[in-house]
Amino acid sequence: MALIRKQEGAKKVLEESFDQIYTKFKLHFYQAVFSRFQTREASLTAVETFCMEIIRALKEPTINEFASFANISSPNAAYKVNSLIRKGYVEKVQSPSDRREYHLRPTQKFHDYYNLSSAYIQEVMGRVRERFTPEEVAQIDRVLQIVGRELMPEVNLK
Repeated sequence: MALIRKQEGAKKVLEESFDQIYTKFKLHFYQAVFSRFQTREASLTAVETFCMEIIRALKEPTINEFASFANISSPNAAYKVNSLIRKGYVEKVQSPSDRREYHLRPTQKFHDYYNLSSAYIQEVMGRVRERFTPEEVAQIDRVLQIVGRELMPEVNLK
């Protein structure tokens, strides 16, 4: 019985540790986004920010792929994409293999906006490399890759 409680306690600690890291990354991003609102640089709504995150993660999806992943209708997806195009955060790029198909590509304007998040990831990973040995860093990387590739099948990225 004590072993079961110890295992349950270890499970809870792991979940809490991961939740704390995930929450800190999100909160840092939100802080950076809100600081842009103060200087009037931000022009994306929260929903548009989520849409851009999906488009970036899917690596140049079509509107239908974006709609399917976001679980929204194609007309709704087209409306959101057109708004992002007007604001200069995404562009439609014609497919070289099928001239009828267009892919959504984040623009440099979005990458500049997104650097709010990716710069912090790089900063934290730099701290990880300073704090841990190269072998420990390789082990952390291996664990994260397994989690991303094998243990999260619900989110399928290209």
